[in-house]
Amino acid sequence: MRTFDMLINTEDVIGHINPEIYGHFSEHLGRCIYNGIYVGEDSPIPNTHGIRNDVVEAFRNIKMPVIRWPGGCFADEYHWRDGIGEKASRKKMINTNWGGVTEDNSFGTHEFMEFCDLVGCEPYISGNVGSGTVQELSEWVEYITSGNVSPAADERRQNGREEPWKLKYLGIGNENWGCGGNMSVDHYCSLYKQFQTFCKDHSGNHLYKIACGPSGSDYDWTEGMMKGLKTPAGWTAKGISLHFYSVPDWNNKGSALEFDENEYLELLGTVNFTDELITRHSQIMDRYDPKGEVALIVDEWGTWFDVEPGTNPGFLYQQNTMRDAIVAAISLNIFNRHSERVKMANIAQAVNVLQALILTEGEKMIKTPTYHVFDLFKEHQNGDAVYCCCQNENIGGKKDVPMITSSASVKDGVLTITAGNCSLAESADITCSVHGMEIGTVSGRILTNEVHAHNDFDAPDNVKIIPFTAAVRDGKISMKLPPCSVVEVSAR
Repeated sequence: MRTFDMLINTEDVIGHINPEIYGHFSEHLGRCIYNGIYVGEDSPIPNTHGIRNDVVEAFRNIKMPVIRWPGGCFADEYHWRDGIGEKASRKKMINTNWGGVTEDNSFGTHEFMEFCDLVGCEPYISGNVGSGTVQELSEWVEYITSGNVSPAADERRQNGREEPWKLKYLGIGNENWGCGGNMSVDHYCSLYKQFQTFCKDHSGNHLYKIACGPSGSDYDWTEGMMKGLKTPAGWTAKGISLHFYSVPDWNNKGSALEFDENEYLELLGTVNFTDELITRHSQIMDRYDPKGEVALIVDEWGTWFDVEPGTNPGFLYQQNTMRDAIVAAISLNIFNRHSERVKMANIAQAVNVLQALILTEGEKMIKTPTYHVFDLFKEHQNGDAVYCCCQNENIGGKKDVPMITSSASVKDGVLTITAGNCSLAESADITCSVHGMEIGTVSGRILTNEVHAHNDFDAPDNVKIIPFTAAVRDGKISMKLPPCSVVEVSAR
């Protein structure tokens, strides 16, 4: 066992943790939408207008704040009018990005907005810039949000929705440096400003417009966007996106289930690089935007392994182990610590794709270790991130992986600490001193298991949250973390 000292200063607020930092991403990819979120009204699986009730309940439990749709690369070939009206007459298309399967558009705008209503989360729509037009995106915004008499609003009424929806988050393009058009930063920035000009605020709705930001460490893209987004009237975007997947070697992504300790450490080294990425992109943004008016939106992040044997390689279906739980804990703690600039993050993806929170097979549904991490971290939402520093030691790897990951927040007089022990062999005995708050009682929950442990349809609760015992001694919080574990401790 190794011993560590942790210091938390509740009077040193470093940022407000927007609930949207715990956001999600759903793309028309594999079985994320169809047979995942949506099964159709005729399905024997319990549903509300085709939307799985068990999936809705699971996302409500973790207080899902926002979900991004319809992509991803799919977004820049998606034409929204193909997904409205009578399902039998909706236009079919080939999903050229993901498996070459037929997309029947039975899940479209109305279905997505109803899913958000059922879950109680904000919709985040990614608009088509790569193959769409300014008029098309402008009319989609009008269709969703206008309460006036207009062609688009009347079209919505004819399709069964009298009142407009509220739409806060609008992404204008996706990965336009790549699958969204292979554009240069200057070309995209000009297009962004043109598109966003015609995406209006209707009927009291106010759009939070998000521009395509960089891929990973493309700092030149961030520089170009920050130079180009500001006009004499002010910033034309509320945020720019960042996409970063934790993949040490894109030519050899490896298995989600079969890996050794060296592969584990190499992955964690890549995950921890997220902190440097956000720091450096934020420093560029600070030069142009010292007031922090433009947010960094990490709207695609997570692990990416080889697909499970026997599954469609274009469907990106992978299992989810305690290794993924540790990845999620490190990532969410990093976002909390950077909450002054990071205002949203969206894990890829919600159901059946990449680092999914939920896996489904027919009527069966399981919650992955990653889902349980989001459950452990949910009380951070709308809290104030406070100074939290833990003495640390490296556990190996080419990039010197720290043993402990942590962050802390205060909300309504309650201190929430989330910590992870990344070691696979040694326990961590942590003594936490808290400045600015007298601690009386503590309670906790923990997720822990062998690093390869996962849930499957025969053993859905192999990895689950259980109670965790922490103590208060001489005004300090004492907690012992077993190897490969993630904990939440609440103190008041």
